[in-house]
Amino acid sequence: MQKQSIYANPFALMMDPQAVVEAMERSERLNRLQSRVCRPLDKPLIPLVSDETASFDRDVDGAEVELEPEFESAEASA
Repeated sequence: MQKQSIYANPFALMMDPQAVVEAMERSERLNRLQSRVCRPLDKPLIPLVSDETASFDRDVDGAEVELEPEFESAEASA
């Protein structure tokens, strides 16, 4: 009865982590769960860029752009 009340308190469980691990290993409900290992960061899928596309990107990034003002000042139209 004493052990049940200890395991009902999550802070008391921190005092006996080995008992928690053993309880998880014995748990039928946990053993029935389906699981799989996912490692999405093992091999990142970065698409290869052709030389032509890379050249175009460098040209666009290096180009200076002059923006037209969206609104004319009130003084210019008066």
